[in-house]
Amino acid sequence: MEAGRILHIGIPWITRRSSPRLPNFPRFICASSIQRGSYKGPKPGRDWIADWVSKNDDAVRSLPIYVGGASLLAVLFNRAFSGIAPVADASSSQSRADLLTLGLAVTNVLTGLVWISIRPKSITPVEPQGVECQVIYSHLPESVVSEILWVWESLSAVTCCKSLVIVYDCQCIVQIGVAAKSLNIGEPFSVDAAKLMQGSVYQGVLKSGAQSYLANLSLYPGRSELPFLPSNTQAVILQPLGDRGIAVLGGDTIRGFTTSDQTWITYIGEKLDATLAKYMSSMPSVVQE
Repeated sequence: MEAGRILHIGIPWITRRSSPRLPNFPRFICASSIQRGSYKGPKPGRDWIADWVSKNDDAVRSLPIYVGGASLLAVLFNRAFSGIAPVADASSSQSRADLLTLGLAVTNVLTGLVWISIRPKSITPVEPQGVECQVIYSHLPESVVSEILWVWESLSAVTCCKSLVIVYDCQCIVQIGVAAKSLNIGEPFSVDAAKLMQGSVYQGVLKSGAQSYLANLSLYPGRSELPFLPSNTQAVILQPLGDRGIAVLGGDTIRGFTTSDQTWITYIGEKLDATLAKYMSSMPSVVQE
């Protein structure tokens, strides 16, 4: 081996590059690929505790009386069988604890008596007086129709909504559910979109840019601007669709729309506004199904 000669040995290095793992994104269902009326989307859940309390109102109102009475009996039994003198002694910690317990028990009993004596007026759903209808703009893309039907099915199934009217760009896009009766027997009262959007109800909603909730429709003078709703509609939500339209939801119960319902309807209005803005130019006429 010659001096000064350096033997270079090339060792090939093979690096394995692992393919990057794609994150698991949630799968969405395209509404356009589903047949009309068959789309089943997510629906907001009910508050089961509130539902149980409303169904067992009498028992819940009487519960403080039972708790207070049981507390009084527990104090008396403890005083009788624990060997403590029956006369309250201010220097005894047990006596002070018993006095505090008695005060709380009496408070519970009085609270129960107040709850039983003061009862709110019972509010029950009413049967809307009108005719069933389903009026939708013709030439709507399948995806838009599917989305509108999903909105209606969700609202009618989860909330007290019984009527839905959507007006966009001074034209009635949807009238579905129970509508007021027209002079022609068996036909719904048609929506005058131009008159509705010129009225004070729509102008007020448009000016505020926020949802308007008429919890007891009979107390509002603007009821006359909604003649297409059943005459005994109890509550109404006016949901603006951007600055180009409005969604009118009629309910069958006074104060029937909960806070969560109102929030959910606000999000639905934003989605409908974005959807209708894309396809409004391709909807020239109305057809009744």
